[in-house]
Amino acid sequence: MRAMLPVVAPDAPRLTDVLASAIASVRGEPNRLALGPAEVAIVVLVDGLGAHNLRARAGHARRLSSTFGKRDVVRTVFPSTTAAGITSFTTGLEPGEHGIIGYRVFDDTADRTVNLLSGWEADRTDPLAWQPHATLFDRAVEQGVRAVAVGPGRYRASGFTRAALRGAEYRAAESIEDRFAAARELAEEGGPAVAYVYVPELDMAAHAVGWESDRWLAELERVDAAFGDLDRGMPRGTGLLVTADHGVVDVAAHKHVLIDRDPALVDGVRHVAGDPRCLYLTFEPDLDAARREALVARWRAAEEHRAWVLTREEAIASGAFGPVASAALPRIGDLVVAARSLVAYYDGRDPNPGPRAMVGQHGSATDEEVRVPLIRAGAYAR
Repeated sequence: MRAMLPVVAPDAPRLTDVLASAIASVRGEPNRLALGPAEVAIVVLVDGLGAHNLRARAGHARRLSSTFGKRDVVRTVFPSTTAAGITSFTTGLEPGEHGIIGYRVFDDTADRTVNLLSGWEADRTDPLAWQPHATLFDRAVEQGVRAVAVGPGRYRASGFTRAALRGAEYRAAESIEDRFAAARELAEEGGPAVAYVYVPELDMAAHAVGWESDRWLAELERVDAAFGDLDRGMPRGTGLLVTADHGVVDVAAHKHVLIDRDPALVDGVRHVAGDPRCLYLTFEPDLDAARREALVARWRAAEEHRAWVLTREEAIASGAFGPVASAALPRIGDLVVAARSLVAYYDGRDPNPGPRAMVGQHGSATDEEVRVPLIRAGAYAR
C-alpha cells in the first residue's frame, strides 16, 4: 500500500494559530489556543527547536523544560522549512494559501527556480507579488495593537522580511540576550502590543554541525537562560510564548542520495527544487502522459521504501499544503519526494556543493520535523 502523508486532525493546534491567538489575547478576544488576556504578548520563535530536540536535551534547558508539558506541542506546516513556516506563523495561512511554499521553488513565469528564504534580491523576486496577503502584524496595527519584530539587523530590509513581516516595526538586536532584553523593554513600554522575537542560532548550528553537537547545546543553553531572565523580569500582564518553525534531524553524509546517479530518475526532470528532505521535481513541459507516468513509477520503485512519493495532485488532495492558490500550483512541482527515513536528496550536477555540507536537516513530514513546542509563561502560564 502506498504511504501517504500524515493527516493532521482539523482541531489540532497548529503553528498558524500561535501569533493570531497572542494578538487576540491582547485584544481580550477568544482564540484558538485559549490564551487568557494579556496587555503585551511576546512570542519567541526559535528556529529549529523541535519538540523532540527539546525533550532529548531537557537537562540543558531546565527553565524551558520546567514549563514544557505533554500538551505543549503544536504542528508546523508542510514542508517543514523556515520560509514556509515563518510565513504561516506571521499570516495565519497555510503555505498553499500564502504561496511561500518551500525553500527553493519553480517560477513558471521565468522558467527558473528561486530561493524564497535568502534569494529575493539575487533572483529579482518581488515579495509583494509572491506573498500578497496581509500579515497578522498588518491586522494588529489596524486594530490598535502595536506590532514589533525583533531580530538580527541583517534581516531588517531583506526580501523575506518584506514578504512575511511587513506591518511590524523592526528592532535590530544582534545577540540572543539582546533580543530577549528588547522584548522586555517593549513589555515595560506597555500595551496593547505584540512582539515577535526571532532566534536563528540553533538552526544555524544544526545545519553546520548537527543538533547533537556541543555547539547546538551551547546555543540552547543561551536561549534557556535568556528565557528564564525574561520570565522573571516581565511586567505583570505580559504573556510569553516560545515556539519554533520546525524540528531538526541529523543526516550523515553517507545517507545522502544523489539522484543523478540513476539517470532514469532525472530523465525528463527540468528543475529540482524544494529542500533536501522534500524535493519538488518539475518535469519537462513536452513530456506526454505516458512518459510522465513512467517517470513517477521509476521514482516510486526507487524511493518509496524511504520517502513519500506523490504527484502534485496527490499531495494537494492530502491537504498537506492547505488550500492551494492557483499561483502556487506550479511552485510545488510535478512530483513531491519527502523523506521518511534519515536520508537527504541532492542533485550531484548542482554546481554549488555547499548545501551537501549540512548536517542538520528538515523539510519533511516526520514527527521529529513537524512537532514543535508551545511553551507558555507569564500571563499565559497554565
